[in-house]
Amino acid sequence: MRDRTDQDLAARAAGGCAAAFTALLERHYDRIYRVAWRLLGRQSDAEDIAQDVCVKLASAIRGWRAEAEFTTWLYRIAYNRALDELRSRQRVVTLPPSNMMAMIEAPAESALDPVEQHELWKAVRSLPDQQRDAVLLVYGEDLNHAEAARVMACSEKTVSWHLHEARKRLKAMLEPVD
Repeated sequence: MRDRTDQDLAARAAGGCAAAFTALLERHYDRIYRVAWRLLGRQSDAEDIAQDVCVKLASAIRGWRAEAEFTTWLYRIAYNRALDELRSRQRVVTLPPSNMMAMIEAPAESALDPVEQHELWKAVRSLPDQQRDAVLLVYGEDLNHAEAARVMACSEKTVSWHLHEARKRLKAMLEPVD
């Protein structure tokens, strides 16, 4: 099953193939967890959300119709579940002054140490919802603007605008304090 495409595995899983469903979960669990962690910021919450998404996926897969890429459909499920959790908390994240402006310009997240990554995503989580989500999907999950637009149910131009505004806000938040 490892050499099959996501589309093929999803079609087989929708038809009731347990091995195809297991292969999809193994292939995408880390991605589901990452979306939840970046939105919620706590390992235990991300693990809970990832497990919830897996359970939801078990019943939702039967309704998958290949109208979108499987990964886009999966991102949408994970994204919505994490947003539901975030909304249920109505928690405000405050960001202390930071000297991490360079993180916005970092070519890849892997160039950041774990403390910097944590602070960056903490700052991202404090953005307005749509800006936060655009940053998460485009920079955190490496989706293109069209894919992010499908997940967020908006236009590509709207995603671009949210990213532009997010960069401005992050730059202001993360500039060194004199």
